[in-house]
Amino acid sequence: MTASQFELRWGFMGHGAIAWCMAKDLQLDPATRDITDVKHKIVAIASHLGISPAEEFIHRIKAPEAKAYGSYEELARDPNVDVVYVSSPHSHHYPHVLLALRSGKHVLCEKPFTVNAAQAAHLQRVAKQYNRFLMEAVWTRFFPVSIKMRELIADGEIGELRRVFAELSQDFDPYNIDPKHRIVNPDLAGGALLDLGAYPLKWIFQTVYHTLPPSSRQSPTVLGSSMQKLGNGVDVDEHVSMMLSFPRDTGSVIAVANASIGMHACTAGPAFKLEGTKGEITVPWPPFRPTEFTVHKLGEAPKKYEFEIPSGGGLVQDLEKKTFDAPNGGMGLFWEADEVARCIHDGKLQSETIPWSETVEVLKVMDEVRRQGGLRYPDAVEFVEEEGRE
Repeated sequence: MTASQFELRWGFMGHGAIAWCMAKDLQLDPATRDITDVKHKIVAIASHLGISPAEEFIHRIKAPEAKAYGSYEELARDPNVDVVYVSSPHSHHYPHVLLALRSGKHVLCEKPFTVNAAQAAHLQRVAKQYNRFLMEAVWTRFFPVSIKMRELIADGEIGELRRVFAELSQDFDPYNIDPKHRIVNPDLAGGALLDLGAYPLKWIFQTVYHTLPPSSRQSPTVLGSSMQKLGNGVDVDEHVSMMLSFPRDTGSVIAVANASIGMHACTAGPAFKLEGTKGEITVPWPPFRPTEFTVHKLGEAPKKYEFEIPSGGGLVQDLEKKTFDAPNGGMGLFWEADEVARCIHDGKLQSETIPWSETVEVLKVMDEVRRQGGLRYPDAVEFVEEEGRE
């Protein structure tokens, strides 16, 4: 570490699959991705199940210097933790982020950020009051492939935007899976929309909404949606489709997003397609870890843009376990971690790449789609504290 390199000390609330991927990425040498200004260190892991799972996780990620805690409250009190990475089930993001912020910690929270827009807005107010950085962990937004795509769109490479289609569907075998599994459990805000729908919606927002100057961004309208709930009486959605309209100075952009936990769609056609007056952009599967996109312009040969993930091997998918791994190293989560470190170093409360306002806008769309589909989670999951608590 150079004398000027800023080291950010991380504590983890949660120790599931995505936490394991984040831990691996944080431990990679930043020099492998040509980063010299920031560095990361994992100093604490907490489990709500007791200290043993935290100790086991520390052993798995080979971070013997990290402290294990048997509760999130203990981790939040650790003075050596600068930022808390919240990767618990999204049904519990709201109380866990509140705990971290009120304990004086900066926070990176996995997506979906919260169950509803009201929870997200409250967390942002608390972060502002406590002067702490807060960001939703939309890792794909920081991939070089995403950055380049946004640049081309903003420069008018495919002309004026007209339509966009985005998809993420995976077969979790929802009728045979353990009913306590997060994907089908109403108490964990299960279902396709919140768990998988965040990806197609984030792709749509980053290309149609985020490519505009902040002053020109307007809330989309949910024109309609279709939600099919599980047929076994469990009140979560198996399939969901939604159509949005995004107002722009050059005319509205129609967006269609699909998500499913009961079917697997990963090989036929692109996972994302953006159409403009001069051409289109397509992104192949998987949309959650993109490494390439292709520009198709009228009358021209397609042009493919490819970007490697430093220290990362090819993505390996285990369809049975529903897991993904890059066995030779990085998954690509380190880019969002680097953004967190820089923002905290610079004294920022939010990232311009994932601003608070956009997080709330996406959740407002989800709220409306759930309203149209008649899907509401238990009151304990939807709960928002009354104002004046601080």
